[in-house]
Amino acid sequence: MKALIIVDIQNDFCPGGSLAVTDGDTIIPIVNKVMPLFDVVIATQDWHPPDHGSFAANHIDRKVGEIIDLNGLPQVLWPVHCVQGFKGAALHADLNIKGIDRIFEKGTIPEVDSYSGFFDNGRRNSTGLGDFLLEKGVKEVYVCGLATDYCVKYTTLDALSLGFKTFLLTDAIKGVDLKEGDCERAILEMHNQGAILSDTKILQENC
Repeated sequence: MKALIIVDIQNDFCPGGSLAVTDGDTIIPIVNKVMPLFDVVIATQDWHPPDHGSFAANHIDRKVGEIIDLNGLPQVLWPVHCVQGFKGAALHADLNIKGIDRIFEKGTIPEVDSYSGFFDNGRRNSTGLGDFLLEKGVKEVYVCGLATDYCVKYTTLDALSLGFKTFLLTDAIKGVDLKEGDCERAILEMHNQGAILSDTKILQENC
């Protein structure tokens, strides 16, 4: 059994959103095309309360891009994004939502961020994604989505840590690159930790 994990393809991370990834929406047709190749299709969704600690606006005299200590963990401060119930938090309209079996929300606790689709950044709380995949008998996961150097990276690393054979679909990811080279370094880190670098063309040829 193999699963596709679609990370955070939400309005706020696509062009026009409050934390837009450059060309983030261009991967959507690619993702839609390969969905039918999988036994299970999962989407993750940033789902922040308005008072989330990752928002620079919730800290006096702090700016976007600064790093603070948040409940004992280093935290990059971001613009307000993916607030529960607002349009920016919705999955992008072009994404084939009917092809998704289940959506896992993350980042719901104000005191800790959650880049990974599996755990919060302190691994103190689980989203339930790992248990769900195990219950379905999934052995292999393929990760795609936004953003390469944050939520895609940590979702991939956690999948590896849980023992899943993990593939990174390199033509179906886009990154932030807060510092130049962040995306390249993230891909290298994922690969060094055991992720298999692939793309959707190879996937289609092998299915």
